[in-house]
Amino acid sequence: MFFAGRRRPHVRAAMLILGIDPGSSTTGFGLVDGRGTDLRYVHHAEVKVAAGKTLAGKLACLYQATLDLLDEYQPEMAAVEGIFYGRNVRSMLVLGQARGAALVAVANRGLEIAEYPPTVVKQSVVGYGRAAKEQVQQMVKVLLNRRRIGGEHAADALAVAICHHQHRQLRSWQQAAGRQ
Repeated sequence: MFFAGRRRPHVRAAMLILGIDPGSSTTGFGLVDGRGTDLRYVHHAEVKVAAGKTLAGKLACLYQATLDLLDEYQPEMAAVEGIFYGRNVRSMLVLGQARGAALVAVANRGLEIAEYPPTVVKQSVVGYGRAAKEQVQQMVKVLLNRRRIGGEHAADALAVAICHHQHRQLRSWQQAAGRQ
């Protein structure tokens, strides 16, 4: 059907985004489904590795948990929170290794991976790059219309996915503006 003077609205396909908040003992995962400006909650989880395992055992557990989640939900892309810098070098190394295990799992499934510094994630979700964890958790609940989200790592992972969705939207609008 043709409508004089009006364009048919472009309907964007939904995009399932996996957000990852890597941690040495607990890693958070969050899945959101973005369609245009709409954002829908899909799933969240936290993987806690046993304290008694060796580092290699913990990394293998995290790697396998990431693969299992990817296979079950089959997201189109992933976003991971970047490394923040702390004083304890040993902790930073272990965190980097945990982050690497999750990234390798995502890369093995051929997904595009975006990385965002913690300040950018907080800015995207709360509007302030130095927001407290509680503020991030509250805004994630508001943005995804949820009463509860179990675990701060899962909430952070959902925040990373929301951040990526918003950045994709911004790039899409910029590209559309450049074509006009």
